Amino acid sequence: MPVLRQARVSDHGTIIACVQQWWADSRTPAQARELSLLLPKLFLQFFSGTSLVLEDEAAGIRAFLIGFHAADNDEEAYIHFVGVDPKLRGQGAARRLYTAFFQHAAEAGRTEVRAITSPGNTGSIAFHRAMGFSLESGDREVDGLPLHSDYDGPGLDRVCFYRKLAL
Repeated sequence: MPVLRQARVSDHGTIIACVQQWWADSRTPAQARELSLLLPKLFLQFFSGTSLVLEDEAAGIRAFLIGFHAADNDEEAYIHFVGVDPKLRGQGAARRLYTAFFQHAAEAGRTEVRAITSPGNTGSIAFHRAMGFSLESGDREVDGLPLHSDYDGPGLDRVCFYRKLAL
């Protein structure tokens, strides 16, 4: 069973390679590389203390969660990017990462966790709902899904989630 640990700056290259490999089944190599650009090294340089890795001795990193506590308020934490080895999906790895992140955030006095996803990522939407996240009202709805238009730039709509934490 993979061991849960705090992320390290030295994990960056491996995490980037994991993103490019793990998303190869749903994206072209260029698209997978573009996706990995959402994880510049600065996330591990400045937020390794709030980011997590699931690792096993034989296979290395099997899953990761990059998250941080808001710098502008003492209430919120944010999950930026999560990846799980396709061979491990559906076995509770993401749930384990999220649960640990929630616990650490609550211990730090955070009362809410936020996350986003693309409207077409139905698996992510279902997972976040199953993890107790609520959908944040957007500026429009498509098929009953509240969207935040141009959230990540022109044409890059997002679904926004929030979850209250018990202290």
